[in-house]
Amino acid sequence: MEEESLASESSLNNSAKSEKRILIPREEIPWFPTIDYEKCTGCLTCVRIDKETGHDVFEVEGNTPRPVVKNPFSCVVGCQTCAKMCPNNAITFPSIDELRKILKELRLKYSQ
Repeated sequence: MEEESLASESSLNNSAKSEKRILIPREEIPWFPTIDYEKCTGCLTCVRIDKETGHDVFEVEGNTPRPVVKNPFSCVVGCQTCAKMCPNNAITFPSIDELRKILKELRLKYSQ
């Protein structure tokens, strides 16, 4: 039984190695948060989470502190943690379907 498991793992590893890896510059992927300041109360939950995860996307600006997206391409593609944690739903991202479409186009562009 153990031998079958090892053989299966080996064939999976070999097939993964044979796949061509496509590198897409992060700046080509439009995935980063947008803040709706009509909804934002300046609680800075997004900034706290951003700093805790080490992403460094947000900074705080203004006399009345508010979050600002300063390093959009430091955002991890597909991550929506800050939006999910925002108590006022003030942070949005492109839809996952839109992201998939863009990534498909970029894979074609960079695979040539």
